[in-house]
Amino acid sequence: MLTHLSIQNFAIVDQLEVELQSGMTVITGETGAGKSIMLDALTLALGGRADSGVVPADKPRTEIAATIDIRRHKAAQSWLEENQLEAAEITECLLRRVITADGRSRAWINGQPVTLQQLKTLGSQLVDIHSQHEHQSLLQRDTHRQLLDAYAGCAGQVQSVRETFQEWKRINDRLQQLREQSDENNARRQLLRYQVEELDHLDLQAGELLSLEQEQKQLANVESLLATGQELLELCKHPAGDEPATLDMLDRALQILGSQKIKSPALMEAEKLLESARIQVEEACFEVEHHQSSIEINPERLREVEDRLTAIYQIARKHRVPAEELPVLHEKIRNEFSLLCGGENNLEVLEAQLHTAFTSYQSAANYLSELRQQGAETLTKSVNRELKRLNMSGSRFVTELTARAGPSLNGNEQIEFMVSTNLGQPLMPLKKVASGGELSRLSLAIQVVTAQTSAIPTIVFDEVDVGIGGETAAVVGQLLRKLGENGQVICVTHQASVAAKAHQHLFVAKAIHKDVASKRCVKTTLMTLGEQDRIDEVARMISGQQSVESRAHAQVMLKAG
Repeated sequence: MLTHLSIQNFAIVDQLEVELQSGMTVITGETGAGKSIMLDALTLALGGRADSGVVPADKPRTEIAATIDIRRHKAAQSWLEENQLEAAEITECLLRRVITADGRSRAWINGQPVTLQQLKTLGSQLVDIHSQHEHQSLLQRDTHRQLLDAYAGCAGQVQSVRETFQEWKRINDRLQQLREQSDENNARRQLLRYQVEELDHLDLQAGELLSLEQEQKQLANVESLLATGQELLELCKHPAGDEPATLDMLDRALQILGSQKIKSPALMEAEKLLESARIQVEEACFEVEHHQSSIEINPERLREVEDRLTAIYQIARKHRVPAEELPVLHEKIRNEFSLLCGGENNLEVLEAQLHTAFTSYQSAANYLSELRQQGAETLTKSVNRELKRLNMSGSRFVTELTARAGPSLNGNEQIEFMVSTNLGQPLMPLKKVASGGELSRLSLAIQVVTAQTSAIPTIVFDEVDVGIGGETAAVVGQLLRKLGENGQVICVTHQASVAAKAHQHLFVAKAIHKDVASKRCVKTTLMTLGEQDRIDEVARMISGQQSVESRAHAQVMLKAG
């Protein structure tokens, strides 16, 4: 609920601070004193439209701040968390609006700058203003649907309808997209099928290319490799002509050193090195012999390898990738082909899924329609009963459910409050009711009936009692008090019988002051009335003056509550 409102430099208000309570609060004062100024300022704090005309000529800006208790408002808490605007103390929310003299506007929520739309979105969840002249939420069909759904207790079913609709729409959108792309997808699918089959046939394995290239080099140079091996063996192992082999020379050197009975340390080290060299040369000869025995002249295998390499390089050039990347490309093309051929991209599969999703939506939406129809009948009867109490017996209220042409996020029907304000007149949408007073009383009747289930904690009525008096005004007061028992109601009123029902009474006064330049100026002030002041104000409202009789009457009215 609204707990505090601060106004600075707004119209004819210099500075105004007001603490508000739960229950029913009335704002009264002389005609022209500026009773609606507080509500106008609150409208701006909630994201309403503004212009530079609200800023006094001698001031640079208007500033308005509203503090709202949100401890019981889970939806508002969730919205603040989703938008990362929650305060350190989650029990309160601070809305602030500044309008400069040049018409610029800025807004904050809990000290963080926000867009005007964000301020308006949150504000609409916290306070509902019913004015004779300003746009109000009760004129919007979305509000009618929300009120009926809350009144009928079908919030869970509404969520089920939304979820099944969103799933149906997701599948339907994908199906439409695929149908529009059908020719293009078919052509792409055919190309991918050919490419996958071609790469499947090639079946290039990881590391195979490097192995083939090495084998091709060896097969292509087999004679040179054999000749090189033979030359190495002759140098190391087999004497050629008059020249001894390396192993023979090493053996001779070791014999010479072995025949020496006395050896210096250097010769001993030389002997060790020669022995090691002989072993190394012998092992080298073994490797060369192994090389020679493993090599064969195989022109058929060479042709196979070269043909395989040619096929690999040709396909690589076709796809414009390095040959070693063909296995990765193969996997990528195979995956894309699978996606186009199955599941979410298969028209037949999607059509079956769409049918299942639509059946689920229809089941959820039809059940919601039953709940709404039952709720609409009860709501219609209850509101009409309250209208009779408000001396609007000639008026007729109907909660109208009109079938939609197709699936919708909000169910099978469109919901609108229809009203006839005079006997014999046709029902018309609530927003087309001409009289501001009638609209305010209609709003009051609807709010009283839906108060137990309404999610908005604060409801504001601007002159709901205009054009009425006597018993009707007393009934309005009773209904407002009843509404205040379930939340917070703020009401601007001219009726004593309405003011007497309030839990809190605010009085607006207009005074003439002189500024530093000795110029006369009009300023509006607001005060919370105590018990005696309240008696005086209600007495003034009864008779226009504070006589002994009017005070006595006022005491009786206030005591009755």
